[in-house]
This record gives sequence, structure tokens and C-alpha cells, in this order.
Amino acid sequence: MELIVRFKDLIKKPFFNDYRTIGGLWIFLGAIAGLISKGNNYLIFRYVFLHTIDKTSLFAAYPSEYFDTNHYGPFFSLIIAPFSVFPNKVGMFPWCIALSIVLYYAIRNLPLSKKQQIFIYWFCSNELLTALFMQQFNIAIAAIILVTFCCIEKEKDVWAAFFIMVGTFVKLYGIVGFAFFFFSKHKKKFVLASIGWAIVLFLVPMLISSPDYIVSQYKEWAISLSSKNGQNMFAVYQNISVMGLVRKISGCPTYSDLWIILPALLLFASPYIRVSQYKYKSFRYAFLASTLLFTVLFSTGSESSTYIIALLGVSIWYVTAPWKHSKWDIGLLIFAFVLTSLSPTDIFPAVIRKSLIRPYALKALPCFLIWLKLSYEMCRNDYAEKCLSEK
Repeated sequence: MELIVRFKDLIKKPFFNDYRTIGGLWIFLGAIAGLISKGNNYLIFRYVFLHTIDKTSLFAAYPSEYFDTNHYGPFFSLIIAPFSVFPNKVGMFPWCIALSIVLYYAIRNLPLSKKQQIFIYWFCSNELLTALFMQQFNIAIAAIILVTFCCIEKEKDVWAAFFIMVGTFVKLYGIVGFAFFFFSKHKKKFVLASIGWAIVLFLVPMLISSPDYIVSQYKEWAISLSSKNGQNMFAVYQNISVMGLVRKISGCPTYSDLWIILPALLLFASPYIRVSQYKYKSFRYAFLASTLLFTVLFSTGSESSTYIIALLGVSIWYVTAPWKHSKWDIGLLIFAFVLTSLSPTDIFPAVIRKSLIRPYALKALPCFLIWLKLSYEMCRNDYAEKCLSEK
């Protein structure tokens, strides 16, 4: 409790309560990550473009070029193209800065008060740095989900569909933007725009390669993702999810993840029946927070650096609830910041991190508890208690 009070007092000071301070900090974090990161993930990204140009497999192993394999779709070749023309280290620097800027402006675009936005920026800064050190496109995925929500709120459904398709054709995560479909006031336009953008984004990589090659790579992508799901099951650095938490603690490999995913989907979808709550902005923000959390918590591909998406969900849940938070809420918020955000850093005792948190995917635990509480609130609470502050 005292930590939260001190944090609130700190961000009230003019220097810490200034968009320029936050913007400068986030660009600085991107620059630091771009300068000192080893950059294996960036190498994978860069070669998506180079291999597309050469019409070689995007999903084969290339040990002479980088470790691990690519799991991003052919469309990603166009996103990474402007950075791939530079040498590795040179291109990684603007890439990391660009990721920071994209997420900064996505949060800035949320129709929230300055106070709410500033809290989100500070709360997520450490998690942003964790993702930046891995050059993770998940930062942009988080931005895509936020911008999709904003577009639907502003009745810009064609652009909402565009961002959903971009996220889907890069890493599939973007498809969760359809969770906001029922909040759209132009559902037919939304559906037609989604189909249209899907066709365009499927075809456009052919401009730098060939139709036959791109079709073959989409087939390889499906096989790659299926194989990756199996590999993630007990991987130390992957499956940091609810499924990973349960599987790694129990040590049982024989059950299906559907035993966890199907009830989770049912709980996630349950608030949709509360149609009378749709008109309240705070309820729609709760759905945004739930979507951000669900995307990470129930994906076997979740890594430590994926939690920039989930921590955004936590912070949005906290600042947009239209009621006074209980001590339990504040405790959960602190728990998430300490165990989820700080546990991968040197601030946290290494022996605990390496022997307990990482092997058992405990980074997922605080976010899971918050998601359960949020889901309960969305199913039971009245979101009309007061209005959210506007920008």
C-alpha cells in the first residue's frame, strides 16, 4: 500500500508527469536495447526479408545466420524490410526505437486522462525494456491491439480491420482484435473490410517474391506453428502461460491443454451476455484489459518478453475500473509488478529466479489471478457507477 502511495506521489511531480519525459525515456530505452542487445531475434527478423527476396524457406534452420527458427508469417518481410537493408547492428538500433515509439503513441491514443496514461507508461516501462532487449515484435502486437480498440471506439472500422489483419498475418496474435467486434457500430463494414484486408495482405508479399513461393510459405508457416506448440510444452523460456504453469508444476505431459483453454474461453466470453453494459466505456476498457491478459496467459508461445502485452492489460484494468480499488486490488497490482515485471531482472534474487520462477512459469501467476478477478467483475459488477475521465 505504501509503495503505491509513494509511486502516485512521485508521478504527480511535474517532471515525472510530463509526456516529454516519458517519450524521451522510452526512446532512450529503445536506444539502449538497440546498442547493447546481442540481437539474435533481430537477425531472425532481418532474414525474413532477405529469405523472401531469395525465395528460400522462411522456416528452415539457418545455424550460420542465427539460432532458433523463424515463426513469423511472410507478410512480416515487408514490415522488417526498411530495417533489413542496413547491417545487423545498424538496423537493430532504429528497430528498437521504432518499437518503443509505436507503443508510446498507441497508449497516447487511448481516450484516457493524462493521469491514467502516465500511470500506464511508468508501470509498463520495465516490462518494455525486457521486451526491447529481445527486440520483440510483441511490443508492436500490444500496440496493434490498443489501436484496434481505439479505431472501433472512434468508428474507424476499416482501419480496425486493417490492424487486426496486420497482427494476424505477422504472428496470429492480432486476431484477438475480433474480441471487440460486438462493440462495433458498423459490423457489416467491419467484416467486409477484414475480408478485403486479408486478401490484400495475403497477396502483397508476392510483389517482392512470387505467388507460388508465398503460398508455399504459408503452408510451411502452419506446419511450423504446429511443431512449435509441441516444443513449447516443457520449454524453460517458452510456455510462460497458465498451461505452462500447470504443466510444469504438475510435471504431467499426458493431458490436453484443451482442459484449461476451453473453460478459459468460456469465462472470457461470459461477459458478452451483459449487453446492457456495452454502452459504458469502463466496461469496454475492461474487455480490452481482459483481451490483453488472455492473449498471453493462454498461449503456449508466451515468453517472458511477451508480458509487455499482459502488463498493459493489468495497468488498464487498474486505471479504468469505475470504483475505488480494494486493498486486494492494490496487493495484486504490486504482486504483478514484483513477480511478473521484476522477476527477470537482476533486481530479483538470481537463485529464486533460476530455481523457482523460471522453471515453473510463475511469472504468469499474478496476471492470471488479476484476470480471474477482472472476469468476475465483468460478469457481476455495474460499470455505470461513475464516468471515466476523458482526455
